[in-house]
Amino acid sequence: MLATHVHGDATAAAPLLIVHGLFGSARNWGAIARRLSDSRRVIAVYMRNHGDSPWTSTHSYPDLAADLAEVIEAEGGRADVLGHSMGGKASMVLALTRPELVDRLIVADIAPVAYEHTQVGLIHAMRGLDLSAIERRGDADRALAATVEDASTRAFLLQSLDLRSKPHRWRLNLDTLEAEMPRIMGWPEAIDGQFDGPTLVLAGANSTYIRPEHRDRIKALFPAARFAKIPGAGHWLHAEKPREFEAAVRAFLDLAPSPRP
Repeated sequence: MLATHVHGDATAAAPLLIVHGLFGSARNWGAIARRLSDSRRVIAVYMRNHGDSPWTSTHSYPDLAADLAEVIEAEGGRADVLGHSMGGKASMVLALTRPELVDRLIVADIAPVAYEHTQVGLIHAMRGLDLSAIERRGDADRALAATVEDASTRAFLLQSLDLRSKPHRWRLNLDTLEAEMPRIMGWPEAIDGQFDGPTLVLAGANSTYIRPEHRDRIKALFPAARFAKIPGAGHWLHAEKPREFEAAVRAFLDLAPSPRP
């Protein structure tokens, strides 16, 4: 079972499941999850090969979707699902393969397509860090700057560096994530069918992950999909514009009818 951070109390409403992206964590979503839990139970998961969730030799989207299904089944069998990037793809596969578990779907800045870029360079940068020479997070940031120029990317990665453990370690299964990177950047074409429940595809206006040519593909799989953009946000839209992101999620959940009886 995936490790989780749970916020709020159970109510008549379905819980909201939050699914982070590659190299992310449930902790990254803490502030948004706490605010959204004012009227419902919110469950933020650690995906497999991240944090305290099981580390495995595989990281395919059918596997990730099955992990999410197990969490939802343990929480009563229905949930609204919010997924970002890799977590968005896993959430889409869940909705397409187990639609009875998903009431409403929010996909944050990702499309059901294969992408040509890779994140292996970041794995090499993390693996190349001499953790035995690091005492404080600032030391790690300065060392990582030699290979990762962007300060916000370094800050994001360093949230998964555990300096309390002896020896220090990354709370990421870097070996499996590197080996499975083609699957992570890809899309399982064997997945077909449709999810006809309420769906919001929420993009950062400055991001190129969801392009106009992706809309037909999205609508073919999610015919009820609505599209929205957050001005001034890139791919990490929830971190760059958290209040605007939260407002968009609330508006969708308030206005989109739930199929739940």
